[in-house]
Amino acid sequence: MTELPKKTLMLLVKDKQVLLANKKRGVGKGKIVAVGGGVEAAETILQAAIRETIEEVTVLPQNPEEVAELKFNFPYKPAYSMHVFVFMTNSWQGEIAETEELKPSWFSFDNLPYDQMWADAPYWLPRVLAGKKLRADFYYAQDQTVEKMNIVKL
Repeated sequence: MTELPKKTLMLLVKDKQVLLANKKRGVGKGKIVAVGGGVEAAETILQAAIRETIEEVTVLPQNPEEVAELKFNFPYKPAYSMHVFVFMTNSWQGEIAETEELKPSWFSFDNLPYDQMWADAPYWLPRVLAGKKLRADFYYAQDQTVEKMNIVKL
């Protein structure tokens, strides 16, 4: 089995709210997503998470903590499969701003827009926002629903 491409997500949180964004282009266009992206050859996963946050919402995260490791498997669309490392922080420098990639918005922890997100989000995001660390594997069906999953609390 080939190794999945490594990606990152950064959850910026404040006052029981999380910054999510409308994806304006690429895979997931039109969905509400967390800030993040790919890991480049010469950088660590944390460096990638920080760089992507700067590029996508124009702020520099401070002291992010790794909170989850997620594998997304799309047997019917292997190019979508990825190994994602999720970080969270409640501190950053700069002002959050819209970019060519994302239009950011704040969402209350108890009113997340799951109907506009990838189908895996309701299974892992509330747990992470509640302070739990986890590892999970998600397997998507052809209709982009979650066919099966395995979530392990860390």
